Amino acid sequence: MRSFTGKVAFITGAASGIGRAAALAFAQEGGRVAITDRTEAPLEQLRGEIEAGGGEEVAIRCDVSVPEDVENAVAATVEQFGRLDCAFNNAGVENTAAPVHQIALDAWDRIIAINLRGTFLCMKHEIAQMLRQGGGVVVNTASGAGIRGVAGGASYAASKHALIGLTKSAALDYAKSNIRVNAVLPGNIATPMMDRFTGGDIQKAIDLEPVGRLGKPEEIAEAVLWMCSDLGAFVTGASISVDGGWSL
Repeated sequence: MRSFTGKVAFITGAASGIGRAAALAFAQEGGRVAITDRTEAPLEQLRGEIEAGGGEEVAIRCDVSVPEDVENAVAATVEQFGRLDCAFNNAGVENTAAPVHQIALDAWDRIIAINLRGTFLCMKHEIAQMLRQGGGVVVNTASGAGIRGVAGGASYAASKHALIGLTKSAALDYAKSNIRVNAVLPGNIATPMMDRFTGGDIQKAIDLEPVGRLGKPEEIAEAVLWMCSDLGAFVTGASISVDGGWSL
């Protein structure tokens, strides 16, 4: 029930962190993976790792804030593999910490364009393909910041709160079409994004975690694969926290 043999997974933000861990996990479980990211060099490195492990992949440069990039990436995936079974919309960026009155408009727009609008664009094309083929699963990366406030993080938190609403609404739209839509809510995870956000002072993030450590990208990937597998077949519209208790 956990096997992904013969299934196709489309992953955004795959070049590092959680997306990278998910791509490797899908491939190790027998899935064929379309790995997408704006950054080509680490994407190529990941492609090599998947191939070295005997996996089947296609690497596609994609900026999720650009509608044409998204449409072309989904089309290229279907052209390569013939279908799209699982979509993990993971691409996202963090904000520079600032109170609301100090947030520059262009900084606000960038967060919304990538984290929220980009996920919507991906879902639009992914779900259209899933409807044509009779079903599929979508998982969106939200955040613990999608269910609580974060001082200095209004733009990021707003994008993730909205993403949860998008996920729940889409789940209802397609519940009778054999398409499940869920969100995973990571806490403080050991990723390059966390390094940037803390300015390298990772202890600040560790201190926020009730369990006393950062999460691992692989732990988020495990939750994503469960939601995409038949083991999660009765789960849709859910926002599942994997955060060591941070959002409690």
